[in-house]
Amino acid sequence: MYKPGQESGYFLLIFTISLAIFMAALDTLIVNIALPTISESFHMSSSNVSWVATVYLLVMSGCILIFGKVSDVIGYKRVFLTGFVIFTIGSLMCGVLPVLTGSFWVLVGSRAFQAIGGAMLMAVPIAMVTAYVPPEMRGKAMGFLVTMTSLGAALGPTLGGFLTDYLSWQWIFFINIPLGIIGIILGFLVIPGSERKTMNQKFDWAGAALIFIGLALLLYGFSEGNNQGWDSPVIIGSLVAAVIILILFARQELKSADPLLQVHLFKDRNFFLFNLAFSLLLFSLAGIFFFMPFFMKYVGNYSTSSAGLILTSFSLFTAIAGFIAGMLYNRVGGRNLLIGASVITVLGYFLLFTLNAGTPAGFIILFLSITGFGGGIFVPPLSNMVMTMTSKQYRGMISSLIQVERFAPMTIGIAFFNIIFVKANEIFNSLFKIGPGYSADLHLKALTSAFDLTFLFVFIIGIVVVILSCIARYTIHPDYLEKDDKQPGAG
Repeated sequence: MYKPGQESGYFLLIFTISLAIFMAALDTLIVNIALPTISESFHMSSSNVSWVATVYLLVMSGCILIFGKVSDVIGYKRVFLTGFVIFTIGSLMCGVLPVLTGSFWVLVGSRAFQAIGGAMLMAVPIAMVTAYVPPEMRGKAMGFLVTMTSLGAALGPTLGGFLTDYLSWQWIFFINIPLGIIGIILGFLVIPGSERKTMNQKFDWAGAALIFIGLALLLYGFSEGNNQGWDSPVIIGSLVAAVIILILFARQELKSADPLLQVHLFKDRNFFLFNLAFSLLLFSLAGIFFFMPFFMKYVGNYSTSSAGLILTSFSLFTAIAGFIAGMLYNRVGGRNLLIGASVITVLGYFLLFTLNAGTPAGFIILFLSITGFGGGIFVPPLSNMVMTMTSKQYRGMISSLIQVERFAPMTIGIAFFNIIFVKANEIFNSLFKIGPGYSADLHLKALTSAFDLTFLFVFIIGIVVVILSCIARYTIHPDYLEKDDKQPGAG
């Protein structure tokens, strides 16, 4: 569609693709900030109103791999544009139908419909970059995706709070409509068309059902475990059922003639190690995302607004790192960039481990900036490397796999680190308390020690990510060794 040298045309293509990532990141956090207001509007409890966020996560997680496979068959453009249409209509439904009907559960249903479009949008961007962007620009393109994701994450809480306070909570959904229309128009104009492939085998409906139910149950169990209690029969049943169903999914994929996920790809040691490193990085970052607001409030004694501004430094430097990673990819090489990024991230983890009640705000901003910078450098090269380690026919599949590896480990990580923190706090409280009464200083000491232990686990997992990044080797699939399609960074 574009000739070599037409960078302006490619930039418009990359911008269109990244708009989907931006909307997905923005929508997740912009909704969370408005949940208390939605709860008051419909007179719902906090546990019930959480379904506005939970149902979106469950439906999207269960659908991403399915649409990744579908995109490999019918083409990325069809899935991408359909996703924008469904997401935009779903946003309109979320803002209008609950008010017209007066029903909170209509909002939940509308969010589920919106999530189907979100899954389509999330499934294909990385595959589209690999398919449509020339090799010399792919590093920059992957970096731009990270930048747009970070901007969406940074703007979400601020924009959501503004819209909710000065307009109404419905506007957190209405804001998606003009963005969706722009995405549809640009996508139709600038994304290259692709021929529909002939399916030699029947669609793997059994695999689709198993992965949808398995991932939904897994993430439901981990996201609701803290609220309902880890000894709750519902939570235990969900997690046990999820494990069984996901094992059945793996067996189904191994015997399927045309599986949703090529499980055999993980037999490649390097492919497995890179994907494991990525999952563990997101898993460890969950400990930062979830616990830093609590640390700043209860240990640092910062106001909510001040804490929010300080925490924005993480997303801001992640966005900056995306640009830098894109520029360095062709010069430094993907694997070298990955190792350097993992070391920077672990340095940030170590510095966060040293925080205490007296740490100045400037140092907290510095430590968060280092961590965000390392994470932002890490994602673009890994995404490009994983995509080019397998055959081109699996681009949609691997793109959707990367997206699942983005948010599923974070959901599980939040639950894991919360268990660590709660147990650590109980232990340190028992150690520092003397008799029925205890001083505020001892309480603060116990609380700080619990945070320290939690951040120590984050640091240890970060060390594992560094080791995996060092021992894994980047091997390019022959599909990507054609003339003018060589990739940098092999080693």
